[in-house]
Amino acid sequence: MALSRPFVDFCIWGWDNLPRTVLMYYANFISTPEGYFHTVVCNAQEFRNTTVNSDLHFISWDNPPKQHPHYLTLDDMQKMVDSNAPFARKFHQDDPVLDKIDNELLFRGQGMFVPGGWCTGSRENGTDPCSVAGNTTVLRPTAGAKRVKILTGSLLSNDSFRSRQCI
Repeated sequence: MALSRPFVDFCIWGWDNLPRTVLMYYANFISTPEGYFHTVVCNAQEFRNTTVNSDLHFISWDNPPKQHPHYLTLDDMQKMVDSNAPFARKFHQDDPVLDKIDNELLFRGQGMFVPGGWCTGSRENGTDPCSVAGNTTVLRPTAGAKRVKILTGSLLSNDSFRSRQCI
């Protein structure tokens, strides 16, 4: 989740008693972060119309949903990409789909970092392109950045923005 500075100030300083009251309520829950901020923002008049209801994750649930989502596999790869979500969950450790994400979406070689726009080295023979650093201020958006732009546009569109806010 992304929180604005004014909202975090409200949660810390709580010029009304709502953040503290909700915190005391959520102190008895296992997954407090999954509900605390949502509850405060949707119940604080000052912030309720500042929300975009999306966690930017691709998650595959049963219908009706059970307690935990499905583990994602290679069979889910195209659905993940088509969702335009920059994050996904849940994966088994060392599942082959993670290698496919590294190779095809992040262009990350085995044992290497995800290359940024400043990586000017060659990829030949498995060489790390970040072994040669160029201008560190260069930003080269990939297809993933374009997918996030599409997702953001759809979340903020006139057709869906108001219906995705707190009611």
